Amino acid sequence: RAEPLALGSIKSNIGHAQAAAGVAGVIKMALAMREGVLPKTLHVDRPSSKVDWDAGEIELLTEQRPWEPGGAPRRAAVSSFGISGTNAHVILEEAPERVPVGDRGTGERPGASSKQALAGPIPLALAAKSTEALREAAGRLAAHLERAELDPTDVAHSLITTRSHFEHRAIALGEDTEQLIASLDALVRAEPSPDLIEARAGEGRLAYLLTGQGSQRLGMGKELLESDPHFKDPFEELCKELDQHLETPLREILFAKGKKAKARLADTACAQPALFAIEVALARALEEKGLKPELMAGHSVGEIAAAHISGVLELKDAARLITARGALMGALPKGGAMAAIEATEEELHDSIQGREAELSIAAVNGPASCVLSGQEEAVEEIRTHWEQEGRKTKRLEVSHAFHSPLMEPMLEEFAELCSELSFKQPRIPIVSNLTGELLGPEEATDPAYWVRHAREAVRFKDTLDTLIEQGATTYLELGPDPVLLAMARETLGSEAEAAFIPTLREGREERGALNRAIAHAHAAGAEVEWGAFFEGTGAKRVPLPTYPFQRERFW
Repeated sequence: RAEPLALGSIKSNIGHAQAAAGVAGVIKMALAMREGVLPKTLHVDRPSSKVDWDAGEIELLTEQRPWEPGGAPRRAAVSSFGISGTNAHVILEEAPERVPVGDRGTGERPGASSKQALAGPIPLALAAKSTEALREAAGRLAAHLERAELDPTDVAHSLITTRSHFEHRAIALGEDTEQLIASLDALVRAEPSPDLIEARAGEGRLAYLLTGQGSQRLGMGKELLESDPHFKDPFEELCKELDQHLETPLREILFAKGKKAKARLADTACAQPALFAIEVALARALEEKGLKPELMAGHSVGEIAAAHISGVLELKDAARLITARGALMGALPKGGAMAAIEATEEELHDSIQGREAELSIAAVNGPASCVLSGQEEAVEEIRTHWEQEGRKTKRLEVSHAFHSPLMEPMLEEFAELCSELSFKQPRIPIVSNLTGELLGPEEATDPAYWVRHAREAVRFKDTLDTLIEQGATTYLELGPDPVLLAMARETLGSEAEAAFIPTLREGREERGALNRAIAHAHAAGAEVEWGAFFEGTGAKRVPLPTYPFQRERFW
């Protein structure tokens, strides 16, 4: 070595540590590496005369001196003679330089110009053993952010990757340090805030719910398309495939304005592929950001999007199916009607008995929530009857009577198209809204199933019952509005320990919607691949406040 071996002692710092001498020495030298300082050995009156100090091979650290990283890794040896008479020796070597997330394999240094900001608000994830500890942790973190000049993305990355994920969780959201501190302060004061998510993590499974027809609206997904490349890339791929089968490009259908544009989107030939594109793009974007479902269920047309996401249909075939389904239904004669009625399935079935050629139960959405579909006069007659009985009813704004006998003229041609497609078994479990049970490989790969799916009732209540049996406790809806979450709450009841998470909602800013959904899912206990979430940001580990232990003293 060019330099002599430097000697020091933990005993000069804290006295005889006995059984803790070894670990205390390790801590001392690890901190010395971190701080870049060789600490002074205290209380040295006279070096030992038994050592040849003048030979230049070893020296005693009687003064503090710098110990910065150099060409070779820094190393330190720790010898302990205090573990119950057993001698223990260890050599420590400094860790290799940590490469920030997103810089791996690029050859770039931390802080390089390629660092990208998160698309949307930054999530600061806190977790604790109790609510009191959670609020104290928020206060400590807020004070830490005020004192230290830290990149909020680095703080977010450090919180989620270096701290335990306890049951009591909260996510403070913000675009910058000032907003994040405001969100943390709201948590400290136990005040509601739109930028604060607080939940108790469960052990259940994450289920995606995919919205059906009727939820579409002009402009859905536009802000997200303009602000988040994770959504933009799959959406453009979907448009490219779907546009081959549409008279009007999908972008024009979705983002045009005015009454004519609204009427065009309401047409089932446009509504079905539009919803398919939004839902699939949302699912792909969430996966790119680290979130994947464990279960899926769709309402009517939503199940086709779920089938594609799960691998039942490749995009080319899924695009053919969804556009043909919409076009064939849209080509049927106008007319017919649909009405939501506050009644059980049995009650509504009894009221249409003998009129099955005119009417069908189109959907069973809850314990006392059904949809009737069929000939307009017949639907109106039944709806009026239940209204006079004091039940809530509502005529639905639709162009056709879906899932009714009026759909039957298109089934033969639709069956021919389905027979030309290639179906595979699902990679992610799907609960069928046709049977209310898990979609088996025989059904998923049978073209006849998808023909029945266009005609028979949507059994969404049974679907939810099966999701509950399968252990789902977190429900995340993919679609322009959280229509299905309201149905799920009704079926599960107000006492259910479940999380209901929307992605998009009319009237709410879409920028950052994916970050919020992922943050909420994590708070509820869902697994997130955070490496993917922070990919490209260059986020690195930074110091954080320690855990706020809630101590109780008895003396």
